[in-house]
Amino acid sequence: MRIYRVPDYSALSRKAADILAAQILMKPDCVLGLATGSTPVGTYRNLAEKYKSGDLDFSHVRSVNLDEYRGIAGDNANSYYYFMNENLFHHVNIHLSNTNIPDGTNPDTDGECIRYESVIRSLGGIDLQLLGLGHNGHIGFNEPADHFPVRTHCVDLADSTIEANKRFFASADEVPRQAYTMGIGTIMKARKVLLLVSGEGKADILRKSLCGPVTPAVPASVLQLHSDVIVIADEAAMAAME
Repeated sequence: MRIYRVPDYSALSRKAADILAAQILMKPDCVLGLATGSTPVGTYRNLAEKYKSGDLDFSHVRSVNLDEYRGIAGDNANSYYYFMNENLFHHVNIHLSNTNIPDGTNPDTDGECIRYESVIRSLGGIDLQLLGLGHNGHIGFNEPADHFPVRTHCVDLADSTIEANKRFFASADEVPRQAYTMGIGTIMKARKVLLLVSGEGKADILRKSLCGPVTPAVPASVLQLHSDVIVIADEAAMAAME
């Protein structure tokens, strides 16, 4: 595990974009596992700038997203499909046919999970998986539990996750209570993992994830067992690692 300590969010975003860009340059048809939420926004902005300056070509890149709310259509401004279009896909030359996100409108939960796992396998697996870190240690929407979910599944969102995500909605009542998410096993099969952590509110959970016991009560702790993990954290997030 390599840990990069950077001064602030801007530096984190630049460093993450450089690592993702290197992956694309080394393997133009790579499969990127992408994340949503506030943390990767700056990273995506930096990637778009690299494309606009002519330094990066997304035309052969394939992508699979970590998760999607259940019950929300892609044209809903709070869907992760919409988020990816607004923050990255519409700003680079990636072919939308090469992008993949769980279908939040599929009423057949088991069928959708099986379908999405099949999509990932058909692409040959994930070359680099981008992750954020939830306040309770979740990665994707894999919430603290008594076991590590293996495959893509439908999950009931924890109260703390609903509380954290309500800022994107008019109220907490509008936040979906379920989501489709890659399982821990799916994430761990990625050849490389890039974890981004920013802000003092993540300091304690980052320490538990990297230095505590490997336990499904802290889902991100499983990354200690992965053979190729890069962590980029700003000074505030690293405060508890002293």
